[in-house]
Amino acid sequence: MIRKIIHIDEEKCNGCGLCASACHEGAIDMVYGKARLVRENFCDGFGDCLPGCPTGAISFEEREAPAYDEAAVKRAQASKNLETMKHEPHHEGGCPSSRMVRLSREGDSAQENTKTTKPVSRLNQWPCQLKLLPTQAPFFDGAKLLIAADCTAYAYANMHEDFMKGKVTAIGCPKLDAVDYTEKLTAIIRDNDVKSVTIVRMEVPCCGGLQRAAENALKASGKLISWQVVTISRDGKILE
Repeated sequence: MIRKIIHIDEEKCNGCGLCASACHEGAIDMVYGKARLVRENFCDGFGDCLPGCPTGAISFEEREAPAYDEAAVKRAQASKNLETMKHEPHHEGGCPSSRMVRLSREGDSAQENTKTTKPVSRLNQWPCQLKLLPTQAPFFDGAKLLIAADCTAYAYANMHEDFMKGKVTAIGCPKLDAVDYTEKLTAIIRDNDVKSVTIVRMEVPCCGGLQRAAENALKASGKLISWQVVTISRDGKILE
């Protein structure tokens, strides 16, 4: 098929590798010190690699090329993430408890079909703390992302069923963590196939920092994703 695809002028390429890093699909590799489009079916034709090229070696062209294979890209990204997890299983701080795990919830449906009223956990991955979460992981693929203030789970009794169920959960407190989560949240939303974002915060003013970080990240990601904000009162009621 004839479609728009990138072209790399190897004579202009200085081998900096910025384009290979910018290509989230993995279409570009460095070969003998030069950038090369090695997987044409991985190139989506959007040109994320163009702006960072310091020598202007990358341009668009329309020519015969295989169709963009999104499914193959996703499989390759998942495989790369799993390989990274094998070789770098711990958080950079060295904490063994921050090792990435996708939690199995196979028994949930069976429990739901019984008459038991015993609650079940809806946490689908580990870690869940924003400070420990990686910016890329297999569990983000196709995920509904829940960004929640720490206190919401204690104030709102049905947090697991009403908000965490079926979502990837990221929790934090901008006041206690003393960090702006915007950059990390931007990377998570931008670099993964996140389908939606739900922000659950407390009514207290300091929780506004978490909401602002999430809203700024959504804007900075360049993606149009459905999102909502839910505010919990200190006595456990949904305010909006």
